[in-house]
Amino acid sequence: MSPIFDCRDEAELLTGMRQARQAIGRGDLVVIPTDTVYGVAADAFNAAAVARLLAAKGRGRQSPPPVLVAGLATLRALVAEVPEPVERLVEEFWPGGLTIVLPAQPSLSWDLGDTRGTVAVRMPAHRLALELLEETGPLAVSSANLTGMAAGITAEDAQEMLRDSVAVYLSDGPSKTGVASTIVDATSLVGGAEPQVRVLREGAVDRARLREVLGDLLEPDPGAETDAGGEPATSVTEEAAPPAEPDRP
Repeated sequence: MSPIFDCRDEAELLTGMRQARQAIGRGDLVVIPTDTVYGVAADAFNAAAVARLLAAKGRGRQSPPPVLVAGLATLRALVAEVPEPVERLVEEFWPGGLTIVLPAQPSLSWDLGDTRGTVAVRMPAHRLALELLEETGPLAVSSANLTGMAAGITAEDAQEMLRDSVAVYLSDGPSKTGVASTIVDATSLVGGAEPQVRVLREGAVDRARLREVLGDLLEPDPGAETDAGGEPATSVTEEAAPPAEPDRP
């Protein structure tokens, strides 16, 4: 069985982080703690490693993983544009539990799956995750579980499900909240005819907090807006948005 390193112990922390960096460099998978739930990570620019991540979870290319980054500078390198409202979201909620979907930088040589030209990006608020990201660069990270099962909130939970498909497990005790990130689709802010931010999944950041930052740029709350006939009014079709992975970290 692949080892678990208890990163609350200084000796295990040093060994575990070294082995995690080496595993990522080889194209292997690593389970890491984040501020939401535990995640299974792979080099975002290694297509074989990303495919290995999806296979370990029992997912297909139609469920591309999000990418964790160490800060705004990396976000700017990965996406086509960072609109001013997204800068406000980043300032307010990063590092933290908000994943933002934007058009990907078209010049990037990577293959995360069927992304429809987008990428979902988050900066986690966890010291170990950030330290690893600073050393490895962007990581494709999905929640550390098998598809259809609850997201792992401990490294042991993840190991029970993912076993030897993961090379190294880094433990930092139970996740503080166990609540996955909120995912918002901001793609229409980049050249869209009707700019609007959509909530693809509610999680760690609620709609009220998002509205404080975005105002009317945030889609109407469910059931809050109706058309003249009394039916819910929508301005963005479901088909226009990238798929939201239910158990993203």
